[in-house]
Amino acid sequence: MTTETIEFQAEARQLLRLMIHSIYSNKDVFLRELISNASDALDKVRLAAYQDKDLDADASDLHVELVPDAEGRTLTIRDNGIGMTRDEVVELIGTIAKSGTADLLARLKEAGDSEHAQELIGQFGIGFYSSFMVADRVELTTRKAGTGEGVHWTSDGEGSYTIEPVADAPQGTAVTLHLKASDAEDQMHDYADRTVLRRIVKTYSDFITWPIRMPAEAPAEDAAEAGDTIEDAAENSADDTAAQAAAPETLNSMKALWARPQKDVTEEEYAEFYRHVSHDWQEPLETIRLAAEGTFEYQALLFLPQIAPMDLYMRDARRGVQLYVRRVFIMDDCEALVPEYLRFVKGVVDAADLSLNVSREILQQDRQISAIRRRLVRKVLSTIGTMRDEQPEKYTTFWEQFGRALKEGLLSDPDNRETILGVSAFRSTHDSEGAETTSLAAYTERMREGQDAIYYMTGDSPAAIEASPHMEAFRDKGYEVLLLTDPVDEVWVDAVEGFDGTPFRSIAKGQVDLQTDEEKEQAEERKTEFAGLCEWMAGVLGDDVKEVRLSSRLTTSPAVLVGDEFDMTPTLEKMYRAMGQEPPKVQRILELNPSHPLVTGLRDAQSGEGAETNAELAETAELLHGMALLAEGGELGDPSRFVGLLAGRLQRTL
Repeated sequence: MTTETIEFQAEARQLLRLMIHSIYSNKDVFLRELISNASDALDKVRLAAYQDKDLDADASDLHVELVPDAEGRTLTIRDNGIGMTRDEVVELIGTIAKSGTADLLARLKEAGDSEHAQELIGQFGIGFYSSFMVADRVELTTRKAGTGEGVHWTSDGEGSYTIEPVADAPQGTAVTLHLKASDAEDQMHDYADRTVLRRIVKTYSDFITWPIRMPAEAPAEDAAEAGDTIEDAAENSADDTAAQAAAPETLNSMKALWARPQKDVTEEEYAEFYRHVSHDWQEPLETIRLAAEGTFEYQALLFLPQIAPMDLYMRDARRGVQLYVRRVFIMDDCEALVPEYLRFVKGVVDAADLSLNVSREILQQDRQISAIRRRLVRKVLSTIGTMRDEQPEKYTTFWEQFGRALKEGLLSDPDNRETILGVSAFRSTHDSEGAETTSLAAYTERMREGQDAIYYMTGDSPAAIEASPHMEAFRDKGYEVLLLTDPVDEVWVDAVEGFDGTPFRSIAKGQVDLQTDEEKEQAEERKTEFAGLCEWMAGVLGDDVKEVRLSSRLTTSPAVLVGDEFDMTPTLEKMYRAMGQEPPKVQRILELNPSHPLVTGLRDAQSGEGAETNAELAETAELLHGMALLAEGGELGDPSRFVGLLAGRLQRTL
């Protein structure tokens, strides 16, 4: 048999190094992670046996076994689950084949304390490596169910590992930890001690649905009975071993939390179950229980996390909840049960009437799954709404982590659009500090008399929006404006008509009507006064603008660029370019402030004569347009020309 020595992937080496130096504040969690992995393997072999009756797999007594050896300073965690092939061992243990690894490592190095680092590891889900917190060397022996040859893997957690075939390996996986000597000195963390193992399993893994067994301890004897030969002693030892194997101790209760009465489940049990299904190290932010009887019977136990996983906005991110049928595990990440915008929700759904052989493709069309999905979505959204009304601090945490994802539902889930808007939060000009958010219901209650729309503006940041010339008249007249800065905001505002009958209206598009009757009369008079200037500037600027007109939204700036009602915003144009797509050119409307000295001076000078004067005025018009373009976050068509014109003009003022 050939033994191979293989180098760990560079990222894996760095993570192992972090593990060996104990980034966790509580090393006990290594056992939780290994038991969780074993439980997953048992789920998978039972499902595989259901789906393939010809599979050569033994699913008659599925269990996890802990075998401590105090004298040899080892702990073995063994299961008879699905097992792994040689290639799967290399892929799952030797390599971290996930996007975002570099970002994870960078953030881990920046983490100043073990608790923060622990949170990051939990978001990434690499629990097997936690073995090296307590072990100098780790051995793994595994055989994939239905195959004839096993694999033996071993490593000290440094630069490499060895792997070799094994002819007689049992089905499943056994992980043997050669424990660090230092832990033996600490009775609370001696992982070869049976009392310590009982405590850890009861604390972290009591809810696991498979039995977690530990062989009964053989009675200690100081010496062989008098008169026993060596052969007699060996025979007695073999009998004791057989009896010991026949009477193992089961360490966990195996009660499915979602099936137990709510009053009988503690918050600590919910928290540990959440960690099991999510591979997160935090407690859940909120726990949601749901049960239905009648035509469709099911139970659900869902959780809202405290911290967004690192891959929340990655294309290949895992999403969905675990699906069980009558306590039988069917699949991880059942996308059919949870829409993509709720991909952060974790938990389990146990349905009573589905087939055990159901596939992902069938689930997409299943009427019962569709009904369960609708109910789950309504329950999650109502829980978020209750959180906002009754636990504002908890809601603030949720919104900071998941608000951007939730708003994706405004595009993909029109049936729940009004509800999503109702539980959403937005920055607005109502808060002078810009730190607090508002609900749309609160916004509409504060609307001024005669206001017929919810005003908003999109941009890169609240500060950039508040500094925009578009805000001047709204600030001056006391109208509240929503400050929308998430990328998804650029899209949903065009798809959603309004909230509770009140339409949304961008302050950067179309005409703005905030004027009193007297101001409107004055504006009509000014149109005549500035008609010549507007026509002349439109000719000078040519294709750079769609129109030049007077503005009712400016109070201090000389000019501003606005779009027609359905035009693409400058921020959305940038987003398309960042994705490698060149959007069609949008001609914007240049609005002039008739009260600004620069505009009135340009009007007066433009009525004069002389080719040289007209050339300078045309340069002024270009500069005015360029300044307006920069103020709205746009990009200059010819930056060098703009800089040259500006430098020349400044030089002449000296």
